[in-house]
Amino acid sequence: MDDSVDRAILAEVSRDGRVTLAQLSEAVGLSVSAVQSRLKRLETRGVITGYRAILDPEQAGMPLSAFIEITPIDPAQPDNAPELLEHLSAIEACHSIAGDASYILFVRVPSPRALEDLVRDIRLAANVSTRTTVVLQTYYEHRPIIPVER
Repeated sequence: MDDSVDRAILAEVSRDGRVTLAQLSEAVGLSVSAVQSRLKRLETRGVITGYRAILDPEQAGMPLSAFIEITPIDPAQPDNAPELLEHLSAIEACHSIAGDASYILFVRVPSPRALEDLVRDIRLAANVSTRTTVVLQTYYEHRPIIPVER
């Protein structure tokens, strides 16, 4: 971050991606054109990578979420599970992790049967063993990222 104003702009946009330039201007104490210029610079530098709507998973028909740890069955096989699983749209996130497993996936599906099918598809596509933890309730997610001074 260049300065505290950029950090304040990023904090506001992280809290609400639909915040208007006028609201940002008021929040950080700059003119609308100055805020717009800073936003464009942050986007160009790749600090802001996009804006998106956050959907209610239940309203979108995907009420069941789970974490699936995956571990290669053959440790000598290529470490390309993320590429092999990328086509499975139920996988919302894939994280490389330290520990017994190689990756942890966050998935959303419409039903327990769909979760069972997804686990099977993951095992077949990537030749991995899995360990699944079903989410009972989510207390918070999509929290804003508040930039810190370095």
